[in-house]
Amino acid sequence: MRSSCYVDTIIGTVGDEQETSMHGGGKTHPGATCPFGMVQLSPDTTTSGDNGTGYNYCQNTIEGFSFNHMSGIGWYGDLGNIQVMPVCSDTDLRSGSNDEVSFTKGGLGWKSPFKHENEITKAGYYSVYLDRYLVKCEASATLHCGILRFLFDTCIDNRLIINLSRRIAGHVDLEQVEIIDNSTIEGKLTCTKNGGGFGRGNGGIGYNLYFRIELSCNFKEAIAFENEEFLPICDKYEGNDLHLLLKFGSDDKITLKCGISYTSIEGARANLKREIESFDFDKVRTDAKDSWDKALSTIEIEGENETDKTLFYTCLYHTMLDPRVHSDAYDKGSFTRRTMFSGWDVYRSQFPLLTITNPKCVSDTVSTLIEIGVKSNSSLPKWELMGIDSGCMVGDSGLIVMADAYLKGICDFDINKGYEICVSSKKSKSTLWNKEFKSVCPKDKCYLEGGYVKNDISSTLELLLADYCMANLSKRLGHVSDFEYFKSRYESYGSNYNSHLGFMCPREENGEFYPIKDRYDHFGCVESNIFQQSFFVPYDVCGLAKLFGKDRFISLLEELFSRSDFSRLWNEDYNHSNEPCHNLTHYFNILGLYDRTQYWTRRVQKEAYRLGAFGFCGNEDVGQLSAWYVLSAIGFAQICPTDNKYYINTPLFKSISIRLDEHYHKCNVSSNLEIRCDKNPDEFIYISSVYFNGKRLSVPYLTYEQITGGGVVEFNLSDKPENTFGE
Repeated sequence: MRSSCYVDTIIGTVGDEQETSMHGGGKTHPGATCPFGMVQLSPDTTTSGDNGTGYNYCQNTIEGFSFNHMSGIGWYGDLGNIQVMPVCSDTDLRSGSNDEVSFTKGGLGWKSPFKHENEITKAGYYSVYLDRYLVKCEASATLHCGILRFLFDTCIDNRLIINLSRRIAGHVDLEQVEIIDNSTIEGKLTCTKNGGGFGRGNGGIGYNLYFRIELSCNFKEAIAFENEEFLPICDKYEGNDLHLLLKFGSDDKITLKCGISYTSIEGARANLKREIESFDFDKVRTDAKDSWDKALSTIEIEGENETDKTLFYTCLYHTMLDPRVHSDAYDKGSFTRRTMFSGWDVYRSQFPLLTITNPKCVSDTVSTLIEIGVKSNSSLPKWELMGIDSGCMVGDSGLIVMADAYLKGICDFDINKGYEICVSSKKSKSTLWNKEFKSVCPKDKCYLEGGYVKNDISSTLELLLADYCMANLSKRLGHVSDFEYFKSRYESYGSNYNSHLGFMCPREENGEFYPIKDRYDHFGCVESNIFQQSFFVPYDVCGLAKLFGKDRFISLLEELFSRSDFSRLWNEDYNHSNEPCHNLTHYFNILGLYDRTQYWTRRVQKEAYRLGAFGFCGNEDVGQLSAWYVLSAIGFAQICPTDNKYYINTPLFKSISIRLDEHYHKCNVSSNLEIRCDKNPDEFIYISSVYFNGKRLSVPYLTYEQITGGGVVEFNLSDKPENTFGE
C-alpha cells in the first residue's frame, strides 16, 4: 500500500470543545494540500471561539471552504480567506456560524448540516455531502492553487457564495474585487492587526492576499452584497464586508480553481496558469496524491500493527505542512521563502526531524528568518507568520534553530548576518548596523547581569538554552570571547534552584526567590508548572540531577510519569500535550536507566496518540506533537539542540528505511539509513543491544553525523529490561 493511503487527516481535528476537552484538542484541519503547500484548502465549520483552523469535528454544519489555514494552533488562529459555499435558491446573507461579525437579518444563515460518515479525508483530497443543498463538494490542491468541484443533485437554481471578508479570529479590513468576465474573478484582500487574526490582533499579523478565480462554466449573474444588503451591479467593488453571489441556474457541476499569492495579482495569475491549466479535477487530485507519496516515502516502514502505520504516516504528514511555501512559483530567489514558524514548539522535535528528512526546508526557513531579522533589525523571529514575529511564547527559538542547523552542516544561508543578529539579541543590544535593534531578550539588569528574567522561570531557562546554543556556535565560528561569555551564562542555571523548595523557581528583581507554594504552582511558568519546568536544563541533565540529588531526581522523574494520564488534554504531572515536557522520557538514557526510557517512551506513544478526531492529546502545534511521534517511532530523540546527539529508544516498527539527502548529508556509508529489529517491537519493547554498521554501541545515542552518514542500525530486542549500554 502506498504511504499516502495510511494518512487520515481527520485525526486531531477537535477544536475548542469544553465538554470533551479531556480527550482532544489537536486543532488540525482535514483539508487538501500538497507538502508544505501555500494553499491548504479546507472546510470551515465555524468562525468563532478558539477554533484556529476553522474546523471542529464536534460541530455538524459547514459554512464554506477556504483556501488557506493554519494547523494545530491555539490563540484563535488566522487566515481562512476566500471562503466559497455552494447553495441553492435564496439564503440568508451571513454564514450563520461566524461570531466575528454581527448577524442582523435572518437567523439560519447559509451554513449546511453534514454527516461525518459522508466525509472522505485523504492526503491531498477532501470531500463531503451537504445535506441542506444536496451537493457533493470535493477539494484538492497544488502548491499555490486550490480546486473545488461541486456536484448538485436536483436543484435548478444553483449558486456559489464567495465570502471575501472572512478571516479566522477577525475579518478582512479591505476587499477589492474585479469581475473580469462571466467565469473569471480577481482581487486583493488586505488584512491588518486591526482586523484581528492571530491572538485576536495581539499577534500583530498583517498581510495582503491576491487571488485569481476561474470557473468551469459561466455564471449568469454576479451580485455583490455587503452588510447583508445587495449592491448595485458593476464590474469592480471595494469594501470591508464584500461577498459575491454567483448564479448558475441548472448547471449541475461547477468546478472552481483559484491561484493565490501574497506578493501580487501577477503572481496569483502566474501560479494558477502554471499549476492548474485545465479544469481536470481528477488530475489535480492524482497529482496531489503522488506528491504526498513521494514526500512520505522519505521514510518507509514495515510492521504488523496497522494502527501504528496510520498514526505514523499521519504524523509524518503533519510534519510536512509547515513551514509552508511563501514564495510564488516563478520566484527566482536564492531560497524558497517559508512561513508558519512556531519556533518555541518546533525546535524540540520537528526541526531535529527535518534536518534528517528535509534539510532543504530547514535551510530555507533559516534563510527566511535571517531575512526578516535583517529587514526589521530585530532578533530572529520566535513565532513567525506572514513575515512577522507575532511575539507568541518565550525564548529565542529562531536562534536555536539557526545554530542547530549550522552545526549540522546545513549552512547555505548567511551565517555572518545571522550570527551578528543573534549576538545582538542575546546581549540585548540597542543598535545594530547603526540602526535601532529590537531584541526578544530583556534589557534590564536582572537578565544582563544576573542571567535570569525576573518572576519568570520559563523565560529564564529557555534563554539559558539559547546561551548554550550560542556558545556552541561561537566555538565553531572561532569567536573565543563570545564562547566564554555564553558559557558562563548557561552554566549559571543552578542559581535558579531553590534548595528550600527543592525545585527551580522564579526570582524577583532583588534576586530573592519568589514565594512559590508548591511544585504545582504556575507562577512564572509558561504553559507549565514548577514541577514540569524544573527539569528543563537539557544541556546538562547530569549536572541538574546532581543539583537535585541523583536519587531524588530519578524518583521525581518516575513520579512525573507514573502520576500522569498521557491521553488527557492537560496534566499537572508529565504533560505531553505541551512542549516543556517533551523529550523527558529520554533523560533516563543520560542517567544510565535505559530501560526506563524504553518503557516510558512506549507508554507515551501508545496512550497519547490514537485514531480519530480525538487522536491527539493536545494542540498539534504546527508539526511538533507529530514530529515527537515520528522520531520516537524510528527510535530517536534529540534532547538538546546543537549537541547533535539523538538518544535511542525502541523503534515501533521491525524495519525502517530513511532516504538521506546527498546534497546536505555526508552519506559516506550509504544514501539510506536502515533500522532493523530482530523481533517484533510491538511485543518486545526493551533493547538488549544495538549495532551500528556492525559495531556494537556502547552509548545510548547516535550522532547526527552517524545517522546522516547512512548504513544499518540493528536492534536486538527483549521482553525484559536489560540496561546493557555502556558496558
